[in-house]
Amino acid sequence: MDSEAEKTERTWTEEVEVAGAELVDHIKELVKAGNVRRVILRSQDNKLLLEIPLTAGAVAGGVVVLVAPVLAALGALAALLAKVKVEVVRTDKPDH
Repeated sequence: MDSEAEKTERTWTEEVEVAGAELVDHIKELVKAGNVRRVILRSQDNKLLLEIPLTAGAVAGGVVVLVAPVLAALGALAALLAKVKVEVVRTDKPDH
């Protein structure tokens, strides 16, 4: 007997501060993780810089290719910023 509550995904958010020079590599690792739904970049004073929605369940290699233009823009943005707050929205499917 499966209920709808058991079938829903669990979502949580974590925030990490990253040096501008490490931003592109950090985003690539998040994309490869596969359970990341959205990446939100904020400045030191908490202003929204960029929000990147990611498709859950996509093949990691394909996602990196699709996000490549965004990564190029991030490289330019990273050169201008000393530190960036990276907010990561992750999902996890239940074990049942």
